[in-house]
Amino acid sequence: MLASDSPPGRLNLLGCTQARLARLMQEWGQPKWRSGVLVQWMHQRGVLDFGQMTDLPKTLRAQLAERCCAKAPQVERVLNASDGVRKWLIRADDSLIEAVLIPEGSRRTLCVSSQVGCGLNCSFCATGMQGFARNLSSDEIIGQVWLVQRELERIGERVSNVVMMGMGEPLLNFEAVTDAMDLMQSDHAYGISKQRVTLSTSGLVPQINRLGEIGCEVSLALSLHAPDDELRNQLVPINRKYPIAELLASAHRYVRTQKGRRTVTIEYILLGGVNDAPGQAERLAARLRDLPCKVNLIPYNAVDGLPYRAPGEREAAVFQNILRGQGLVVTLRRPRGADIDAACGQLAGSVREITRRQARAAASGRVS
Repeated sequence: MLASDSPPGRLNLLGCTQARLARLMQEWGQPKWRSGVLVQWMHQRGVLDFGQMTDLPKTLRAQLAERCCAKAPQVERVLNASDGVRKWLIRADDSLIEAVLIPEGSRRTLCVSSQVGCGLNCSFCATGMQGFARNLSSDEIIGQVWLVQRELERIGERVSNVVMMGMGEPLLNFEAVTDAMDLMQSDHAYGISKQRVTLSTSGLVPQINRLGEIGCEVSLALSLHAPDDELRNQLVPINRKYPIAELLASAHRYVRTQKGRRTVTIEYILLGGVNDAPGQAERLAARLRDLPCKVNLIPYNAVDGLPYRAPGEREAAVFQNILRGQGLVVTLRRPRGADIDAACGQLAGSVREITRRQARAAASGRVS
């Protein structure tokens, strides 16, 4: 049974924060601390059968089984890239989403989806071509971590970092995403530090402000991709509503709410002949001069049907050096997972292909 196909009237506890479960325990006349035990069983031990949670009272286990469920989404397919990147195609209700695991030394970074499709229509992104279908529930979001964690446990590894950079705009699914990130950081669940949980946004200023207001501590990444509003309006249409100056101001405010010395990551996809000129690097450096940030340059990964190309190696290096010359911390990301459409900007390619095959099979009366 799928996470989003839970029994009618039953709450799927997989996506519930410990605070929410504590309230549920109180309502049922149970001590609040049992919420932590329940979270540990589901997320640390990977047990979703209430009957097997043997250190909970039998009466509570029976009550949980009668009134609730704990369901993870199902894996449709796993694709392995030549460079070690793995992509999970995951069935969420009647839709497919993607999660990508990127190994790098001792780190195991999981890129997680927050929506089925995306409605922001960034001009270079494969997910935007799919259009927006719906938000994922918190159990479908944390369920991606749950599934991959179970796979890694078999070989003695674990998810060390999570980036909300998969399909969808996380801040358009605010409640479910923040609940899932709470579980990622919980010591009773995955225990991933706040510095290792990254939320990437195309620039929804009110929601960034709200993150700070509710005390949500994660690493913030801004998908900027342009040094000026004229170009960003074309590449990232939400910029017409929240221009660059407002976006960077909201990032400043968010950093000030964080404990310790924190920085914002600026994501900048390099599009050959579009946003990779030396003058654009200089304007970008000027924009970022007062923001505590690091810049992540990402050479474009090709998407069928879109008119963009990657920059040449020389152009990318010149762009990077100009930013560094202005005192910015800059990394130039090397492409990972491109041969399975798992690289930045490529997600949804496999989903579209499988959906097309299933539609053809249905039309011909076959089941795939």
